[in-house]
Amino acid sequence: MAQPGVPGGPSHVLELPCGETVSARSLDLGLREFACDCGSRHAVVMDAHPLARFVPEFLVDVLRETIDTDDEFGEFTTPHLMAMVAEEFPETVASTDCSEDGQVGYALVWVADFDSRRLHEVVVELVVELMEHAVSHAEDGSAMSEFEQRMQEFDVEAFVDQYREERDFEDEHDTAI
Repeated sequence: MAQPGVPGGPSHVLELPCGETVSARSLDLGLREFACDCGSRHAVVMDAHPLARFVPEFLVDVLRETIDTDDEFGEFTTPHLMAMVAEEFPETVASTDCSEDGQVGYALVWVADFDSRRLHEVVVELVVELMEHAVSHAEDGSAMSEFEQRMQEFDVEAFVDQYREERDFEDEHDTAI
């Protein structure tokens, strides 16, 4: 009888929020979304995907410098970000741990009920909330009012449009064009 992680063994199957299922082995590292049999497009994120997929590298550096993690990752990573998304939208994100399956090339995968662009917006909104929370703990009261003023001018949709236009989402490296 075939065993998980052994060639020919069963793969991890995600039951998607839409009711369809997908094998983790069908999701390659370069995949950012796929057209589902339900008729929708679903965003795909893997632990191997860089945080810079969603926000600029300077902000990734700031997040890593300011957020302490108490887990095996050692620094703020994509799994932390996707945990935030899954916590905010528990009924719309499916995930599985494939760390025992050497055929997939990643350990963790998340599939959202919405497309990759909407996921990008959600991620940016959550990062802004995280930043707001951090600024609220600053001893400088003017920092919070300045942050709030800047956020009133910040358009998440426009940011996502511009960021996605400037990035190369055609392969697994997500590098600037």
